[in-house]
Amino acid sequence: MRFKDKTVLVMGGNSGMGLAAAKAFAAEGARVRITGRNQVTLDEAVIAIPGAVGYQADIADIEAAETLIADIEASDGAIDVLYVNAGVGGFAPLREITEEDWDFVHSVNLKGCVFAIQKALKLMGKGGSIIVTGSIGAHASLPGNLTYAAAKGGLYAAVKVIAGELVSEGIRVNMVSPGPIDTPLLYRNPGMSEEAVAGLKQQMINAIPMHRMGEADEVARAVLFLASDEASFITAANLFVDGGALELR
Repeated sequence: MRFKDKTVLVMGGNSGMGLAAAKAFAAEGARVRITGRNQVTLDEAVIAIPGAVGYQADIADIEAAETLIADIEASDGAIDVLYVNAGVGGFAPLREITEEDWDFVHSVNLKGCVFAIQKALKLMGKGGSIIVTGSIGAHASLPGNLTYAAAKGGLYAAVKVIAGELVSEGIRVNMVSPGPIDTPLLYRNPGMSEEAVAGLKQQMINAIPMHRMGEADEVARAVLFLASDEASFITAANLFVDGGALELR
C-alpha cells in the first residue's frame, strides 16, 4: 500500500490512462480526487473508484483550476501526489493547421498543464510528487503531428524547469511519455475521419518493435512508480512507455 492515507489528484482522470492510474492509486490506499470535462464519464469513473471524489473541470480554464484547488484544500488540506494527465489530440499537416486548432491543443496540453501545477503547489510540500503525461511525439518526427508535438515538446521543457525550481523544496517532478496507447484520446482528433484514425493506428503499430499498442494500465504502473517512494532519488526524468518505438527505431 504505497499510497495509504495520501491524497492524490489526477487531472484528466475520467478515462484512459488517467482513469487507469486513479484506480491503481485507490487500490494502493490513496484518497483519490479526479477531474474531467465530461460529467457523464466523470460520474462513471467515480463509481468505479472506491472513495473517489470527482470535479468537473476543464484544465484549459485557469479560474476553474483555482476553484478546484480551493475545494480540495477545504476537504483534504493538502495534495501529496499530483498527476497531470489531461490532454487532447490534434493531427493535421502544416498546410491544414488552423489557428483555432493550434490554440485549443496548446491551451490544454501546455498552458493548462503548467498553470494546473502552479495552482496545485499551494497544497504541496516536502515529499510531494508531480507526474505529467508527455508523449514520444515530442521527440519524434511524425508527419501531421506538428500541433501536438509542439505542445508536448513545450511541456517537456516546462517540466524540466519546474523540477529544477522545486527540487530544493523536496518536491519531485517527473514525466511519463507514452507511445501509442489504445485510449479514447486516439479517437478524438479534430478533422480526422474514422478511416484516417484507423490508418494512423496501423501506422503506429507498424512502428512499434513490440508490434502492438500499449495499454492504459501499463502507463499507470509507470506513473505509480514515479509517484512512489521507490523513485525517491528520481526527479526531472522522462520515462518512455512506448514498446521501444523511440529508442529502437
